[in-house]
Amino acid sequence: MNTENTNIVELCQLEVNFKIKQRFYEEYIKREKKIVRAVDKVSLHIKKSEILSLVGESGSGKTSTGRALLQLTPVTSGSVLFDGHPVEEKNKGYMKEFRKRAQMIFQDPYQSLNPRFTVFDIVTEPLLLTHSRATLAEKEVLALQALEFAGLRPAAEYLYRYPHELSGGQRQRVSIATCFIMSPDFIVADEPVSMLDASVRADILKLFVRMKEEKGTSFLFITHDLALAWLISDRVAIMYLGKIMESGPADIIAGGCLHPYSQALTSVLSIVGEQSRTKRIVLKDETPSPLHMPKGCRFHTRCPVSRENCRIEEPEYREIEPGHFIYCHYPGKIV
Repeated sequence: MNTENTNIVELCQLEVNFKIKQRFYEEYIKREKKIVRAVDKVSLHIKKSEILSLVGESGSGKTSTGRALLQLTPVTSGSVLFDGHPVEEKNKGYMKEFRKRAQMIFQDPYQSLNPRFTVFDIVTEPLLLTHSRATLAEKEVLALQALEFAGLRPAAEYLYRYPHELSGGQRQRVSIATCFIMSPDFIVADEPVSMLDASVRADILKLFVRMKEEKGTSFLFITHDLALAWLISDRVAIMYLGKIMESGPADIIAGGCLHPYSQALTSVLSIVGEQSRTKRIVLKDETPSPLHMPKGCRFHTRCPVSRENCRIEEPEYREIEPGHFIYCHYPGKIV
């Protein structure tokens, strides 16, 4: 994995496990433990002023990865480096500065905004939580600037509205303004446009690109939409059952992927203005339960080209060409 100082975030062998509560007899008499391995030894890096998209099906571990990165979910093992330094959850002074520099945009703007707060209260709350010494007038100026940058214009008309007076797109812009007011270096955007219509979605994505270009902000963009990932990302990582299957430049979406799972996902993408020459790859069977992970390769139960070795031995996550990593014994184009 790249360890240069240009990385804003580095994940090394990150694991996040969740223990499932059971009945008294199963847990204390039979001593059966059920554990969901939501994130299993994930290694990733995100460069400064870069958008990395984390793509995968529902339940693949994308959100758990993002939340663990920001210490919103306990990390079972592994390490998280931010700007070259380990994230120290027990160091309150360090975490205060970390929270200023790393923010999160949540998926549902209808649930993430406090309905009893005005837009001004919501946007300036991070200043309150970080014990900013800004006066009320200074906070109002900062809030207006953040709302203007997020695309709510004229900002003064929205400042003292409540969330129920806003549309879904306007609510998400308020969430973005709440992040921007801290001028963060890094943002985890968890499905930020999945609940928005197409026109609003395009505006929000343009805003992310603008933040990257003008402010140098880095993003972990979590999505299940490969087309969106290809549209705005510098690099893409594809996740399945807690593992990164493949990661590399965004061009892997446009025909350069070598993992069978990645190829199955990209084979169903529509190409505007062209008739797709690629035969669609239909995966059989259901995704295995995260409580009962298959032995060997995670994907072998659905892989159209799996071999005996795939059922026994787990592949390594290795670099097959500069910047292109893969979790597969036999990477290559499916014939």
